[in-house]
Amino acid sequence: MLVKMNISYFKGFLFLLFLSYMQQHYLCGADPTDGFTQVPLSDRNFVTQKPFNVPLNNRYSYNDGVRSFWIYNKDRPFKTDSTTRPRTEIRIKGYDYSSGVWQFEGYAYVPKGTSGVTIVQIHGASEGATTLQLRIYDGDMRYYRYNLVATDLYDKWFKINIIHNVDEGKVTVFIDDVKKFEVKDQGPGDLYFKCGVYAAPFNSSNYMKSRWRDIKLYKK
Repeated sequence: MLVKMNISYFKGFLFLLFLSYMQQHYLCGADPTDGFTQVPLSDRNFVTQKPFNVPLNNRYSYNDGVRSFWIYNKDRPFKTDSTTRPRTEIRIKGYDYSSGVWQFEGYAYVPKGTSGVTIVQIHGASEGATTLQLRIYDGDMRYYRYNLVATDLYDKWFKINIIHNVDEGKVTVFIDDVKKFEVKDQGPGDLYFKCGVYAAPFNSSNYMKSRWRDIKLYKK
């Protein structure tokens, strides 16, 4: 009787291990791009914005497939008549959208000390200037300065996927293929993706930097 009970418990334990494996393998490790079609990107689709009074190579570099962006908190805006905070960003041009389902993918690296900065955003909205900003504060990622999206992101490469379903009014964020955050969007508009470094309104570090590689765009 005791042997039969031990066998039964052992089988139950194995079944629980199998369920845990299946959940991690198929739910957490799913590819967010499944069902999407990749759109072609070339150099002309990457338009760089940087402080208007400094040369581009003083705030941006592109070597061996890695794009590096950096700014200082006291830098000037990207154009003379702007009152916005300093930035060095890439604006993906040629794929502005106002409907459908679109997805941004890229690998980001943020060095320790960079804080109070947007590293990727969806520009455009019916309310406000942006639909989404993902900011780094002390190594953690937040939706603007509010909801916590991910933690402990300093000094390592991590994969970001952002899906914007305009028709359903929904934005979903994946970090390393794991769904981390979902939020209602800010309404329709002329929408496009940007990445790099864009100083937050408050509490920015003196020096801000991010690196990006393997930037891709998808649609349904």
